[in-house]
Amino acid sequence: MTKEHIETILAQAGNRTDEAKTGSVSTPLYFSTAFRHGGLGQSTGYDYARESNPTRDVLQETLAKLENGVAAFALSSGMAAIQLVFSQFKSSDEIIVSDDLYGGSFRFFDLLTDNYGMTFHLWDGQDFDRLSALVSREHAKGIWLETPSNPTMKIIDIAKTASIAHEHDVKVIVDNTFYTPLLQQPLNEGADLVVHSATKYLSGHNDILAGAVVCKSEEDAEWLDRNLMTTGANLDPFDCWLLLRSLKTLPLRLAQHERNAKAIVEALEANDAVDKVLYPGHGGMISFYVHDEDWVDSILQHLNIISFAESLGGVESLLTVPAIQTHADLTEEERQAKHITKSLLRLSVGLENSDDLIDDLNQAIEAATVKAATK
Repeated sequence: MTKEHIETILAQAGNRTDEAKTGSVSTPLYFSTAFRHGGLGQSTGYDYARESNPTRDVLQETLAKLENGVAAFALSSGMAAIQLVFSQFKSSDEIIVSDDLYGGSFRFFDLLTDNYGMTFHLWDGQDFDRLSALVSREHAKGIWLETPSNPTMKIIDIAKTASIAHEHDVKVIVDNTFYTPLLQQPLNEGADLVVHSATKYLSGHNDILAGAVVCKSEEDAEWLDRNLMTTGANLDPFDCWLLLRSLKTLPLRLAQHERNAKAIVEALEANDAVDKVLYPGHGGMISFYVHDEDWVDSILQHLNIISFAESLGGVESLLTVPAIQTHADLTEEERQAKHITKSLLRLSVGLENSDDLIDDLNQAIEAATVKAATK
């Protein structure tokens, strides 16, 4: 049989996992934290829920298939996933990070710098001569990147990055939250590990907090498995079951996210009040600069369909102001260097009718400009 397409893997996730007992099409939900043994040295393969759980195993097997990895780990949040990846590094290690990232990642890197003595080097994701110089440093151990980046949608060549990194035995870790395995599979392009905030597109309904890590090598998988068993930030069984259920509709959802996003990009580019639109060409994430930062609060207050809220990737459209929300912990100087100004808005395009979303954005922007003109 030929390898299954990703849509089939997702639709079938959990099916045939309980053949011997019930033939259940939907994978069973196992709440038990303890598992009975028949005697000394006898085990069903399950001992304690922090180590393994049947429902979580099905989810993790599905996640590994999606990214073409050898193993995956389901965690309690996207930040827990990032922490698990960094548990393989030591205080003397140096990590290269792309300079445009989720603000929470920068906050975590500051913690590792201040409290644990790790060193981080910023890289713009485009200057590969600088990357070559950074990875050749004695203590360089890893590269962390987002592509597309949050919030300015910068694209980084994963394959080229990995080729340079692996010349010096430096690992490449890619946050694939924005694109998902349907649009991009970093392990196939040379990355060593993939991270997701599964709260976003993988769950897709703004109602599950989860993270995921997928490994390319058995060595990394064994190391992270031991670390996760020790620290215990596993995803609970019910959320594992919910995430499995959500994954089944990911191809349909992502296709509609992208159709809507492309229509909205066209409308925003035609709006004279919008200075610049940032869209990576695929997916459902858009950032755009309005002409005057003083309009922003009024725009947010005049929205009728789109919600002013953090997060992304859900069925409902959400508008975020990175400078005061996701990237508020950066200094003003750092935000300006990354072009995260107070006039930048980040839109997670939902599954509503695109005409309704365009009308909502246009009327909110118009209301803000009229209000400003009458002052």
